[in-house]
Amino acid sequence: MRKLFVTMFALLAVGMASAQDEVIAKFNEAAAAVNKKDFNTAITLLENVIEKGATSQDNAVLNCVATAKKYLPACYQGVGVSAASQKNYEKAIEYLTKAANTAELYGNTSAQQRANHVLAKVYQVQGAEAFNAKDWAKAAEVFEKGYAANPRNADMAVNLATCYCELGKYEEGIAIYEKVCAMPAEKYAEQIAKAQTNKALYTNNKVATLQKEGDQDGIIAMADKLQATSPALAEKLRIEAYYAKRDYAKVIASEEAAVAAQTTDEERSAIYYYVGAAYNVQYNATGNKNEFLREKAVAALKKVTAGKNVEAAKKALADLLKK
Repeated sequence: MRKLFVTMFALLAVGMASAQDEVIAKFNEAAAAVNKKDFNTAITLLENVIEKGATSQDNAVLNCVATAKKYLPACYQGVGVSAASQKNYEKAIEYLTKAANTAELYGNTSAQQRANHVLAKVYQVQGAEAFNAKDWAKAAEVFEKGYAANPRNADMAVNLATCYCELGKYEEGIAIYEKVCAMPAEKYAEQIAKAQTNKALYTNNKVATLQKEGDQDGIIAMADKLQATSPALAEKLRIEAYYAKRDYAKVIASEEAAVAAQTTDEERSAIYYYVGAAYNVQYNATGNKNEFLREKAVAALKKVTAGKNVEAAKKALADLLKK
């Protein structure tokens, strides 16, 4: 009995050694395939190494498994990039998604980011045809996936925001434009400029439509929806609407919050102009007798130093100082 037990133990040890040798051999084959950029073959071998060696207690095998987990996402990415170069976007997306997911599974953050960056670019290219054809719904569907993969792809973010605005999803579009504008200016200057231009364009179009309908309350409601994502724009729109409604008390009451929300001298000057004009109207309504209102109007208008209202502010100031 003891001899039989020893014999069985010996057979088991041989089997274990054979399994370890097999995993190491598969790993070496995978390494050779990676060096040749034969990523499809490498993927099969690396997956096999991970599956067969995961429960091993042999350090050499465990090292092979750890290295396989490191290189498997890169191999998926290699297949994805190759497919993208052949304009096989479905396959590219499939393998780049596998690359990102596998990297996340194995805690490889840098590999996950690399895969997602490439994945986003593939979505960007895939959606470009629909975008250029002004098929906003189809383009948005593609760009949404790319934006989810990499929100730092500023070009695609601008395109997605444009799709939303064209589809009537104004608040969603402006929210993305705002995020682009918040990116580092030294790296994304071109995209920020485009986002600012488009934000102004779509805002002006929407405001013009509401103004044509005489719907100042609609503009105020629009500002309320924008408050969380675009406070500077929201405050500016709101104060302009109050002024158009001749609700000068609300214009004046909104000054502090509106000025605080702005980020440029031009934007702050726009707020001060409306506040100064509101005080001026109230001063005129007293028959030019309330010196407090006059001083407030002068103080606000003197702060109009940039933007399109500078000349109008100077003229109003000159008139006030004569009185």
